[in-house]
Amino acid sequence: MLSYQHAYHAGNLADLQKHALLAWMLDYLTAKPKPLSYIETHAGRGLYDLSGPEATKTGEAQAGITRALSEGWLPDDHPLRHALDQIHRMHGPDAYPGSPLIARYFLRPEDNAHLAELHPTEHEALTQVGGFAHLHRQDGFAMAQAVCPPTPRRGLLLIDPSYEVKADYDAIPRQIGQIARKWNVGVIALWYPLLVDNRHAPMIRALQQAHPDALTSEVGFPPARPGHGMVGSGMFVINPPYGLQDEARRIEKLFKRL
Repeated sequence: MLSYQHAYHAGNLADLQKHALLAWMLDYLTAKPKPLSYIETHAGRGLYDLSGPEATKTGEAQAGITRALSEGWLPDDHPLRHALDQIHRMHGPDAYPGSPLIARYFLRPEDNAHLAELHPTEHEALTQVGGFAHLHRQDGFAMAQAVCPPTPRRGLLLIDPSYEVKADYDAIPRQIGQIARKWNVGVIALWYPLLVDNRHAPMIRALQQAHPDALTSEVGFPPARPGHGMVGSGMFVINPPYGLQDEARRIEKLFKRL
């Protein structure tokens, strides 16, 4: 369960959907002069090198964020574009931010952040760029259960596991249900892969039944390589900010071109 390393997949098409919606939500939430909490259960290392051997081996970033930027999927005024521009100025044109550094771009001094990462190597790398947040080397769900409801109560939780443990699909509806009951005003965002064996479907049905007002947004794309099981990406958002559905539908239309 500690073998997954996102460096091989950073900037891929799934990241594009997830990070575009995450940046949009954070931009919306921080537009109001009220402090917020940002919580992330599976933070990863926070910063990736798209010229590194991991990214070049798979070519997923080339088919993802590189193509999206060259084809104008992200307008100049898009919140994710703003975050990427800053990362490129600070770390070079081949740098790509994980969700912690996307959040860092939007968070203000009065905001509070908690990042969990259990993998020892990834956590060590996260300490190099995650000084703006409370860092937790522990199971992300345990951290979220412990800090929710956070202070400030206004805020966003991103759940983005690797799904290497198949039991996650059964456990996530229960985990989210517990958190949502304790933190009924929080924006709770779950990323999940769309797989050829459809193992994600019962999880999403359970979540939709329990949270009928939540937003479900899914996009499809070709497998990264022959035999690869992921053929799409989904975001499930409880308490979606106003206007998020329009941005989600815009992104879905872009993916239909693939």
